[in-house]
Amino acid sequence: MIDAKGVTAGVVLIGDEVLSGRTRDANLQAIAQFLAPLGVSVAECRTVSDEKDRIIAAVNTLRAENHYVFTTGGIGPTHDDITAESVGAAFGALTGVRADALEIIEEWYARTGTPLTESRKRMARIPDGASLIENPVTGAPGFQIGNVFVLAGVPKIARGMLEDIAHRIEGGAVTRSRSVRADNLREGDIAEPLGAMQEEHPAVSIGSYPYFQDVDGGGFKRGTHLVARAVDADELDRVIEKIASLVSGLGFETQIDPEI
Repeated sequence: MIDAKGVTAGVVLIGDEVLSGRTRDANLQAIAQFLAPLGVSVAECRTVSDEKDRIIAAVNTLRAENHYVFTTGGIGPTHDDITAESVGAAFGALTGVRADALEIIEEWYARTGTPLTESRKRMARIPDGASLIENPVTGAPGFQIGNVFVLAGVPKIARGMLEDIAHRIEGGAVTRSRSVRADNLREGDIAEPLGAMQEEHPAVSIGSYPYFQDVDGGGFKRGTHLVARAVDADELDRVIEKIASLVSGLGFETQIDPEI
């Protein structure tokens, strides 16, 4: 069931190259940063291999639990690019080369003077009933079917495709974020009172993130970054003030970040 507290999205990162470590994912961050100002929070991300059954399972699970789902990867011209067929199957839709998508690709390759091979025509495979997502980087479109948006895996291309998605999103209230940072503060120093503060302010999400930084001459500097997130700006400010007061009371100097 979709969480009524806010608009959420799931992300499915598709590709053996991501799981093997050969490719470092940058798409999750880009999608989350794109959605945040629209009032949509990423609730879950799954990384799956180029296997039809795994893609179908991930898409079906996440689309049932979230308002939107974004997939990246597997819509290129090679034999292992099976995302279009897999997402189509998740909806019970047939997938084939579609005339409108093929026309876009033909025009793009003609303009760039690149041969349009049979392999490249595979990028025009679109499930029945899906709407196209513009690709301003390489031409070959993504698509939307139901609440699922299918994007390319190359980060630059995926980011370009997101520009044709904002108008399709019905977002919720925007979640704001502020933080308090303190050098030398350990999570254990503040864990108990921070937990109590979270119980007092259930509408605010409070997180604790330790950091370690190398310093000149060897060694490292440690500390803790305390992040609060909320829809209500006034309550967020009150919680940040409480956190800063708590940290200061323990004898640590605070650095308060502005709203993000």
